[in-house]
Order: sequence, then structure tokens, then C-alpha cells
Amino acid sequence: MSVKRIYVEKMPEYAVEAKNLLWEIRHILLIKNITGLRFLNRYDVEGVADELYNTCKPIVFSEPQVDVTYDALPEGGKAVFAVEYLPGQYDQRAASCEECIQLVGQCERPTVRTARVYILEGDFTEDELNRVKKHVINPVESREADLGEKETLQQVYETPDSVETLTGFTSMDMEAVQEFVKKYGLAMDKDDLAFCRDYFASEHRDPTLTEIRMIDTYWSDHCRHTTFLTTIDE
Repeated sequence: MSVKRIYVEKMPEYAVEAKNLLWEIRHILLIKNITGLRFLNRYDVEGVADELYNTCKPIVFSEPQVDVTYDALPEGGKAVFAVEYLPGQYDQRAASCEECIQLVGQCERPTVRTARVYILEGDFTEDELNRVKKHVINPVESREADLGEKETLQQVYETPDSVETLTGFTSMDMEAVQEFVKKYGLAMDKDDLAFCRDYFASEHRDPTLTEIRMIDTYWSDHCRHTTFLTTIDE
């Protein structure tokens, strides 16, 4: 089954998100040369038969009362760009679509990828366009997406040849620990990292950079209270 693509846009009278973003661009970024903005949600779907896909268009991907759907990107605008989640980031919109399609079709769960498409109008410069992109793209969780069609949604990851071992990690003093936190931009503070240092010292080995990155991810404030307060019995 090929990858199917649909674009969904709010009708003008319901396009609140697009209107709010245009206001931010003109009044916060002070880019007056951008005079119009359209916002569309893009869905790429793989593993769905044509009949089921057409059934899901008005009940999963859109609300006919307030949305307009397109099979191809609408023409117009001076510039178009799209934003998607980074690989590995959870996409709630895509996950919900997958679950709904599975329920409607009583079938295997398909694969869905989403992106947010912005169409800008006006007589603006490349620098002004880049400022808009910087405003809407959070590099921690998202990136600019390719506008081209996809042949498959399956993601292939290359296996790294080797993983860097942080030689000397367990022998760092507090000054070196502080410098390490700064160098790698960790969410942990120096005391957190010192705790990790002492743990790996008790294991009689230096950790890999991957291990420290993984620990740092789960050490962030939104995970700490559940993950690191869990009692492990075995």
C-alpha cells in the first residue's frame, strides 16, 4: 500500500490558530511585510486500503463542518514550509489517528506521520522568513520537514560503529564535573552528575556518553518524580 497524503485546513471563519500566529508575526516579531498566513495539518498514512482511507477522511482526519481537505498542497503564497517532530518524539496527533483508523477498520494499526504546513503571503525577505521559522520551530522537539512526497514512512536508523566511553569520568573532581555539565548542556546540575559519577565508580567503570544522555533525559523535572522515585524490588 502506498503512502497517502491529506492536508486539512480550517475554514477562514474558524482559522483561529493561523490568525493568532499572523498577529504574533506582525506585532511581536514586527514583520509587517507578511500580510497573510495559512496553516494546514498534513497527514501521511501508510498501511491503509483506499476504501478505509476514504471512509476516515471526514471522521478521523477532519471535521467537515469546520475543515477543508486537500489531496495536494494548495497553490499560492510566497513561501511554504513545514514542521515535523524529531524522530523519537511522541506525536499525539499521529498516534490518535492510528488508533482511530484501527478502530474504524478493525484492522492492523497503520502508520501515520504528521506535519504542520505554513503558507506565507507578502513581500518579505529571506531573513524575515528565517525569523518566522525560528519562532515556530522548537529545535528541542521539532525540525523543518521536507515538502516532497514520501515513498515509505518506515524509519531506518544507522547503527553507530562505536559508542564513546567517557574515559576519566569516575575520577573527575567537582570543578571538572561542573565543566562537564556546561560542556554537554545537561539538565542535571553538578550534584546530580556527581551522584552518577559515584555510581559508576562503584561499578568500576566509566560510562558511555549514551548512558549519560539517557540518564539526563529522564532526570529532567517532568520525569524525575515518577521515574526516579520508583522502588525497584528486583
